[in-house]
Amino acid sequence: MPYPVRDALGLSAEQHDFIRLARDFAAAEIRPRARAVDDAQTESPLELWDKAARTGLAAFMIPAEFGGGGVTDMVTQVLVQQELCHGDIGIGNLLTSSGFFADPVLELGTQAQKERWLRPLTTDTPPLTALAVTEPDHGSDAAGIRTRAVRDGDHYVLSGQKAWISNAPYAQRFVVFATVDPSLRARGVTAFVIDRDTPGLTVGRPMRKMGQRAIVNAEVFLDNVRVPAADRLGAEGQGFSGLMRTFDASRILIGASCAGLCRAALDLAVEYAQERVQFGVPIIEHQAVAFRLADMATRADTAHLVTMRAARLFDQGEKVTAESAMAKLTGSENAMFNTWAAVQTLGGWGYSQEFLAEKWMRDAKLEEIEEGTSDIQRLVISRALAKS
Repeated sequence: MPYPVRDALGLSAEQHDFIRLARDFAAAEIRPRARAVDDAQTESPLELWDKAARTGLAAFMIPAEFGGGGVTDMVTQVLVQQELCHGDIGIGNLLTSSGFFADPVLELGTQAQKERWLRPLTTDTPPLTALAVTEPDHGSDAAGIRTRAVRDGDHYVLSGQKAWISNAPYAQRFVVFATVDPSLRARGVTAFVIDRDTPGLTVGRPMRKMGQRAIVNAEVFLDNVRVPAADRLGAEGQGFSGLMRTFDASRILIGASCAGLCRAALDLAVEYAQERVQFGVPIIEHQAVAFRLADMATRADTAHLVTMRAARLFDQGEKVTAESAMAKLTGSENAMFNTWAAVQTLGGWGYSQEFLAEKWMRDAKLEEIEEGTSDIQRLVISRALAKS
């Protein structure tokens, strides 16, 4: 019986329906495939992506006016993300990755651009997309990116290199962030939408990595790529502000992903501790194990509640830069603890591949790194404190 994380803030009947839909899909489709996808190393489970699309889970966050599910409130998105990632955090993040592409389009795009680039995401077999920000020498310092965008008549010419781009080997469309003038830092960052088959855009080999292998990463190379000015999102220099608002949303969703993983690790550890007998009793009756499980339960609830608070403030239109950083920081570090604690509770079996605990511990580490490391989240939070 899964540990029931209760939301003291109250949920609507519709939100409970979404939770059940995502939970059932995660149990029937995601969890059974988790080990095989991890073993595949550099192959995304595209058949699961198609199933999720037909169920409505791949585009539930896209506004209804563009054919999506119309679930634009962050609270419901958090609830769905938690359940999908309770099944498997890598697969769950893959299935909702359209949202990461959609956010800057929604934030910066014109109505015509939204219609052009969001509606394809709502079909039964939507194209995979990617967000290209990180570079070999610029990760957390997004204002310092070096990919150049030079105006040439009614086009821009983009040159540079992106690294660790999720979905890159499969993506049919990219939101690429470049700078019109590196000396301007944030004020020069500009966003463009580029189709995969645009001359000069090439994708490197899939990168082998520690965890979350359902999402395949690769480098993206831009060699004098000509992009129509009509494919620019917002004005020159607006890209950074749009990206920061995107981060406010995506960090909340990472917190949600981690909350789901926290709960998965807890469920496994409790089930094992109830069945494993040592010294004549189930190990859950030994205080050392019981207290560790209590810490896991507390961290699972904390990750959920901190993320829900950030989501509710986001939906109210509040500035949530600090709160979203708290959600990601709390969720990622609690997920790292809970997956470690699950391995510890299972002992030798936790270290083996007979159970998913060791995989989950590898998966959890990414969340302390991507979209700004834990150090960056603490920097964001401390700067908010200084301003207050």
